[in-house]
Amino acid sequence: MKIFWSPLAIDRSSEIVDYIAQDKPSAAEKWISTVFSKVEQLKASPEIGRIVPELNNAQFREIIYGNYRIIYRIEKKQMSVLTIRHGKQILPIKEIMA
Repeated sequence: MKIFWSPLAIDRSSEIVDYIAQDKPSAAEKWISTVFSKVEQLKASPEIGRIVPELNNAQFREIIYGNYRIIYRIEKKQMSVLTIRHGKQILPIKEIMA
């Protein structure tokens, strides 16, 4: 299964890395490395993530890493990472349904 990263997911991950790096660059490197590793693991078991509660649609799932939600969509031949959000942030549904 192919993994596609949306431009929004790339932007969000970059913003998070930049924020973490302000205090500890090594922690930022570890964070992004772990995020990519967790997403790669989804190739073998894409349904391991829980269904996004705001959507209640089995196609939209998320895995939690620390304080962050990695939200993705399972499609026939690929999986799309849609966004990464802090768990305390409201998830704008239109952001991931576009």
